[in-house]
Amino acid sequence: MMSEFQEVSKQSGVHPKPAGLVLQYGTAGFRTNAKLLDHIMFRMGLLATLRSKTTKATIGVMVTASHNPEEDNGVKLVDPMGEMVSPTWEVYATQLANAEQEDLLAALKDIIEKEAVNMSQEAKVFVGKDTRGSSARLSQAVLDGVSALGGHSKDYGLVTTPQLHYMVCCQNTQGKYGEATVEGYYKKLCQAFIKLSKNASNCTDDQKHLSVDGANGIGALKVREMESHLKKELHISLFNDGSEGKLNHQCGADFVKVQQKPPTGMEINPGERCCSFDGDADRIVYYYSDSEGKFHLLDGDKVATLISTFLKELLTSAGLDLKIAVVQTAYANGSSTNYLENTMKVIVRCTKTGVKHLHHAAQEFDIGVYFEANGHGTVLFSKAAEEKIQQLAENSSLIDEKKRAALLLQNTINVINQTVGDAISDMLLIEAILAIKGMTIHQWDAIYTDLPNRQLKVKVSDRRVIDTTDAERRAVSPAGLQEAIDTLVKKYRKARSFVRPSGTEDVVRVYAEAETQDSADDLAHEVSLAVYRLAGGVGGEPKPLH
Repeated sequence: MMSEFQEVSKQSGVHPKPAGLVLQYGTAGFRTNAKLLDHIMFRMGLLATLRSKTTKATIGVMVTASHNPEEDNGVKLVDPMGEMVSPTWEVYATQLANAEQEDLLAALKDIIEKEAVNMSQEAKVFVGKDTRGSSARLSQAVLDGVSALGGHSKDYGLVTTPQLHYMVCCQNTQGKYGEATVEGYYKKLCQAFIKLSKNASNCTDDQKHLSVDGANGIGALKVREMESHLKKELHISLFNDGSEGKLNHQCGADFVKVQQKPPTGMEINPGERCCSFDGDADRIVYYYSDSEGKFHLLDGDKVATLISTFLKELLTSAGLDLKIAVVQTAYANGSSTNYLENTMKVIVRCTKTGVKHLHHAAQEFDIGVYFEANGHGTVLFSKAAEEKIQQLAENSSLIDEKKRAALLLQNTINVINQTVGDAISDMLLIEAILAIKGMTIHQWDAIYTDLPNRQLKVKVSDRRVIDTTDAERRAVSPAGLQEAIDTLVKKYRKARSFVRPSGTEDVVRVYAEAETQDSADDLAHEVSLAVYRLAGGVGGEPKPLH
């Protein structure tokens, strides 16, 4: 035991912690300026090794800061089934990261004792990184941490975040989920995509064309690598491929969603399908410009609607009685919720903001579709659902329509990365659905029309005075705030509004939607005023938008 700790002590000196620096492991792991992360990476290598020993499974460590600027970096841990690391271990991550240099061994021993870690158990850690300049050096620090505790590591080098999640899941299911190589990933997804595409009647080359904004990141590299596997079933024009532009600068899913305009460096012709990945390729948004040159964004709500409608129709054709649900947050547009519940008759479940809440709720159904409005999401199939679909697909006595639907469902399962939101996988699924349904992006967009909405922020002295319930849709405190919101909402048609504390800074986020943009703007402003007055606003009163 002592010799192992000697190695940790020695290596830790090579990756020292700046005194007094405190960082928090949040939804996205650790994220900050890359210069401050060397000690964090080394320590996450240590922690992943302990986690591997306790789970007797392979753990993943991904070095990325997703859609943050290029000078930042970050790290997240991946649990055995490819999911986010468990909350208890998020706490350990924060404790280990913030222990001063001389207290590191004590902090490490504390985790070992609390979890009764068997230190002689073998450990295996998969490591991946994005294209940032700092990623090579930082992922080496992770590898140093793993070896300092005698763990084995496999360095996947440059991969998208979802690819690393996929590798971890494949490894721990002994290959049942797929082969734990990048090549295996392309094969599984592309073969399923090609089989799905064969069900599209006479698709022209024009309809097979898609413009992709790679955010000058890892997603662009991997789309290039994958192209040969697509066998010309999809023609991709790749923009912001990393050859000259800066990562996430005026491009990528986050930029397009927030700015409501196409990325720099992409010419878009009217009616042409376009999509943007974010920096580590775990989110995707679609968009097009119409004949008048007006920009239209199809966000996570539109994606979830397209996918769940497609799956619901297939289940009906296959005669399968499986429960399908769409999981949303309070930010989902009211029109999407209305369409899903009333037209499609799909169960809609609302959860708190944050991928882990959505993922967890989706696991409660036979088929759970979840997407955040920002384009991060996937589809989960229960074991039982997968088995029923499998049996049906292999049943030789079936009539044509049922058989076709069962095979389509089976290939749909194989094109989806169920471990985590995956821009490449989601793109292939969306492209296949549009082809099979013979739908243009304009027709997809027209399924329902978004209600106009507005999001605002109000600075407060302490965000903890706001407490919410009902999946963040109602405020419990401060006293009188929810009543004030209810009264304001009644003034407008088709209106809805809610407030929630930010997870990271002392601001309260306000969301409002209504029948017209003016109404949504007015409602958002009035609710902001109520927050400012009742929840301890700081600075000047919020100004009207008009």
